[in-house]
Amino acid sequence: MNAIQVTDLKKTYAGGIEALRGISFEVAQGEVFALLGPNGAGKSTTMRILTTLSTPTGGEARVAGLDVTREGAKVRLRIGYVAQNPGVDQFATGRENLMLQGRLFRLPPDRLAARCDELLRLFGLEDAANRTAQTYSGGMKRRLDVAMGLIHQPEVLFLDEPTTGLDPESRSRMWSEIRRLAQGGLTILLTTHYLEEADQLARRLAIVDHGQIVAEGTPEQLKKKLAGDRVALELARPEQAEGASAALQSVEGVESVVIDAGLLYARVRHGARAIPTLVAALESAGFEVAEVATRRPSLDDVYLAATGHAYHADGDDKPARA
Repeated sequence: MNAIQVTDLKKTYAGGIEALRGISFEVAQGEVFALLGPNGAGKSTTMRILTTLSTPTGGEARVAGLDVTREGAKVRLRIGYVAQNPGVDQFATGRENLMLQGRLFRLPPDRLAARCDELLRLFGLEDAANRTAQTYSGGMKRRLDVAMGLIHQPEVLFLDEPTTGLDPESRSRMWSEIRRLAQGGLTILLTTHYLEEADQLARRLAIVDHGQIVAEGTPEQLKKKLAGDRVALELARPEQAEGASAALQSVEGVESVVIDAGLLYARVRHGARAIPTLVAALESAGFEVAEVATRRPSLDDVYLAATGHAYHADGDDKPARA
């Protein structure tokens, strides 16, 4: 049995805004599955439906074998949910936050105390257990948030943008914590707008764009589908991109060209060898190249191929000066 089963899920808000346009995917027990895409793609809407915080307008979703619409109360007992916005009480200590969460799930006092000790140790918060959460760093608060979501030992853990706003060191530590949980057999569904995060953590992933799944598979499967390299070219005059694209498409060895935000993305067999030919073709057609870069297929390229526009969440896609 799959831990999560989503079939043709739809969500339309007032005013006819379609947040989800019929998405389907499944997550096996013990699997880490990532939904990735930019803000507004539909990731958080999906998460809210699966955690019973929102009702779909079409389709079906089951978590731990239970229908999220008809059996919401039972679903909530079997899941942990860590939302984008922290659920930590700033004026309570780390231990008090965990104790309160455990009481909400009606854990017996002796079991609750032992579980709090266990989670504080596992998440490296023992020394800060009796400090108020307002004294915690951002990374510590996020680890406490995840620990609170695990207090009742759920079957499925939902992590909505678990590392947004964290510094690189805290993000790396959170990745380690998620890997450790996954190794213990916990089913995890996480949403993220960091492509690297999905690549590092997920066994499988789905890319969501405008309320639809545009690509799904393991990170390696998705990258292997893309032959060759990607060359990104920036023109001195970005408004000339359409004409430059036509010039590139006539160059031998160019498989495709996509324009996004004034940049040209050409897919070729051998990026480094192709750059001089591409630049020469553009310059002979009267287009001045300002910057150029190439790289092997990545999830950025998968996203570009699937959606027709580049992924700019981290701002790291700008080519180097030619």
